[in-house]
Amino acid sequence: MLADGHIVYAAARRLDRLAELEAKGAIALKMDVTSESDCKTVVAKIIKQQKRIDVLINSAGFGLYGAMEELSIDEAKQQFEVNLFGLARLTQLVLPHMRSEKSGKIINLSSMGGKIYFPLGSWYHASKFALEGWSDCLRIELAQFNIKVVIIEPGAIATNFGNVTLDSLANRSANGPYSKMAAGMTKTLKDSYGKNNTSSPPSVVAKAIVRAVNSNRPKTRYAVGKYAKASIMLRKILPDKLFDKIVLRSG
Repeated sequence: MLADGHIVYAAARRLDRLAELEAKGAIALKMDVTSESDCKTVVAKIIKQQKRIDVLINSAGFGLYGAMEELSIDEAKQQFEVNLFGLARLTQLVLPHMRSEKSGKIINLSSMGGKIYFPLGSWYHASKFALEGWSDCLRIELAQFNIKVVIIEPGAIATNFGNVTLDSLANRSANGPYSKMAAGMTKTLKDSYGKNNTSSPPSVVAKAIVRAVNSNRPKTRYAVGKYAKASIMLRKILPDKLFDKIVLRSG
């Protein structure tokens, strides 16, 4: 987007992760999406400097994996704080400025995991299913103000997501009553995100976001990356029990 001439603000908890983007011309800001004060400060700073926000890309998220029985409700709440409530609050802070301009785009990074499911990912998938429904409602609410809502549904992407998910799974369910299933899911995750390079590069997600930003009539959803389109299609056409069997075999 910098190459296309957009003014880009990049926000993250760890500013050192944004050094490369800063070198290319992005403006880096420190923000934890679950912090009310951080979100208010970032939005206020952008408005003060630019007088407007044309596009909000909600990309914060992580994968909490482990047997539902073995995860605490506090852990589940944190999953929702990051994957849904934090980005929802940030969106609330941005919307008055978009409404005043009668234009804007909200681009939400969901997942193929917002349409399909795997064992031991109950809270992660719940958060992404919720994000999908939240985005659909928001799209209808905001159409009257010429604000568009777009959902990006990545498949297996070569980011640190796989490592975080593997650590989560190992720490919670590697031993105990769900250990056999955890071992199967660990193998699946390693095959998808490991050294075999079977996952798609992050650039496929970036390109989908850029297409949505630059389009006057963006799609409602963009399913991109390894497994995304095929998995979502299978979930649409297969009965629940048959899809369950396929999922169990993969794990």
